Amino acid sequence: MTRPVVPFREIVLKVHSRCDLACDHCYIYEHADQSWRTRPKAISDEAIFWTALRLAEHAKNHALPSVSVILHGGEPLLAGPSRLRRICEELTAALDGIAALDLRIHTNGLQLSPRYLDLFDEFGVRVGISLDGDKAANDRHRRFADGRSSHPLVLRAVELLGQDRYRHLNLGLLCTIDVANDPVAVHDALMELAPPRIDFLLPHATWDEPPPRPSGSPTAYADWILTVFDRWDRQGRRVPVRLFDSVLSTLTGGPALTESLGLAPTDLVVVETDGSLEQVDSLKSAYDGAAATGFTVFDHAFDEVAAHPGIRARQLGLAGVSGTCRRCPVVRSCGGGLYTHRYRSGADFDNPSVYCTDLEALVRGIERRATGAVSPVVTDEEALGAEQHELTRLLLADLNSELDGRCGEEWPRAWEAAGTVDRLCSGLDAVLGHPYTRSWLLAALDALHKEPAAPFVAPAARLASSVAAAVLRGGLDLSVQVPYEHGALLLPTLGELRLVGAQRCGTAEVRPVEKGFLVRTGAVEQRVARLDEPDGRWLPLRRLGRDGAPDLAVDDLDPYRDCFGVPVLPRLGHAQAADWTARLAAAWGLLRRRAPEQAAVAAGSLTTLTPVGGRASSVGRHGPGALGVPVRGDDAALAVALLRGHRRARLQAVREVTDLYADDGWWTHAAPWQDEPVPVSELLAGAYERAGLGAFDPDGVEQALRAVDALERAAELTVDGKRLVELIREEADHDRRSR
Repeated sequence: MTRPVVPFREIVLKVHSRCDLACDHCYIYEHADQSWRTRPKAISDEAIFWTALRLAEHAKNHALPSVSVILHGGEPLLAGPSRLRRICEELTAALDGIAALDLRIHTNGLQLSPRYLDLFDEFGVRVGISLDGDKAANDRHRRFADGRSSHPLVLRAVELLGQDRYRHLNLGLLCTIDVANDPVAVHDALMELAPPRIDFLLPHATWDEPPPRPSGSPTAYADWILTVFDRWDRQGRRVPVRLFDSVLSTLTGGPALTESLGLAPTDLVVVETDGSLEQVDSLKSAYDGAAATGFTVFDHAFDEVAAHPGIRARQLGLAGVSGTCRRCPVVRSCGGGLYTHRYRSGADFDNPSVYCTDLEALVRGIERRATGAVSPVVTDEEALGAEQHELTRLLLADLNSELDGRCGEEWPRAWEAAGTVDRLCSGLDAVLGHPYTRSWLLAALDALHKEPAAPFVAPAARLASSVAAAVLRGGLDLSVQVPYEHGALLLPTLGELRLVGAQRCGTAEVRPVEKGFLVRTGAVEQRVARLDEPDGRWLPLRRLGRDGAPDLAVDDLDPYRDCFGVPVLPRLGHAQAADWTARLAAAWGLLRRRAPEQAAVAAGSLTTLTPVGGRASSVGRHGPGALGVPVRGDDAALAVALLRGHRRARLQAVREVTDLYADDGWWTHAAPWQDEPVPVSELLAGAYERAGLGAFDPDGVEQALRAVDALERAAELTVDGKRLVELIREEADHDRRSR
């Protein structure tokens, strides 16, 4: 089946094919392809018109919200202000009402003047300037044909672009690396100019024409770049560097931020001054005609170019790199390197990059330096709890924003009451920390997104009941109006009151009284003497804390507990509850004897157990601390269920607040416990779960160690994921030694 085309979102428009410098590292004039010699110096009016028309057509057909056009050369400023104005006007008019237009220009800066910048200000054209560092570094390659230095003129252009009236147009600096230059001097010279961004570019090279390595080191470029990284890092990373940001992004599960790294499909096409449509410009370094497609803007739509085999080859992700690269653990960060840099006569582009050793050393070097940035949630229970609590509050804020004006007066009243209680005591934190508060928030947001026009009342009732529970927990002298349904008033984390003489639905007033509370519905008052004791119609949450078991809530009342994907049981009868909690206490005793460290961790992080059907513990859409636990099973079965469930719940909590892997879907891995390969998410979850069950399943620990062997070679893991894998190995090795 033919894959759909990947639409172009970036157009490189060659507005002039000549240059006023004679840089000896320029891929356009000094490398294999010499097609510039036969092309017109400046782009014609006809080519401008057809380019604008084709781009608007393409953007409309693919409903693109925005497109970028980069004015390029040669030296684009040689086209002159009048021609550049014509280009900006044509593109702006063509895209009006179809897609946002992001206009940019990449220049050596020699011709830059207020006349150009005023034009760019009018059309929002942002300006990137090429500068290779200090004077000595820049003059190594960027000279006039007669050998004169370009450095003073480039600095003048950068200074002009940095003026207040033009600063908003400043796109940053582009620096081509030469390992003969002093990396610290280059870094400092660029930083001194305070650009908004810096791009460091590897010089274009292939296996036929490899890059110079004066020292002979196979990692000379990585060593140079890492020296710059260390300087940049020590000085506080005060200017973004796209190369570094890209590697750091992929190491934490994010996308690549530059074409030269990562596995993202290309979405760029080049329009030459004669209207020819070509592939990425750097291919001119490979061989004569490497970038050609045979298409032009006059005769072909952009979709035809997007289907060209050369374009398609750079849209295959992992399948588009060599077999060597596919097996490499850093491929997600380096992406096999820039496509051009893979070229070798006879094998075309089916090779690792000519910079392969550099790219691997660079990624691993930045990864080592980034280990200090591992999220504390991977190892620290307190940090994990804080992040989870913040996540719940963010979801609550999102719900408040989504409900603006859609719940009448009930939601604003409950929201205002929540703010008041939050300022007066910590009781609201305890209620928001209840795992089924998260279940409620997710369900409410889901409902809003499914029926965005529907009015919603239920969220206000839950928030009000949460506020009331917080008031009772904090002992505040406040009354709270709480909507109720089905003749019952649920107070999250506390229990449920079955109302006397009340309508099926209505509003109750709740106020604390001594160690209990008072509820008024109409003319009827009900008083509960103690929060923790059954009192007629008051059903408090039971607690597990008996016979040495941790003090956990047994929540079989909250309607949002039905989030585990298995049936939850209704309120347990007294005898059934007593039997179940006795077996749970025995199970905890068994855990303390056979797996004391695991039992202590579980006791410190679990807060709420909910009885469920089936024979396995369950984790669902809830906040941290909850576990669905089967009511059947002896103490040994329940001990395993508790431990297994806790491991699953903790991993889920970590995954909710940090990225452990990139979920690209490109890889599968052999799993020691089954025949079929699994994605990295399942391999990691299986290893984490089994490593903690050694006291009950020694074979599972051996499987976990074999899974760790595979995980250590996985390209998808982030720095946080790799740290977790290290912990799994340490835990499994410790269990093996202690047996």
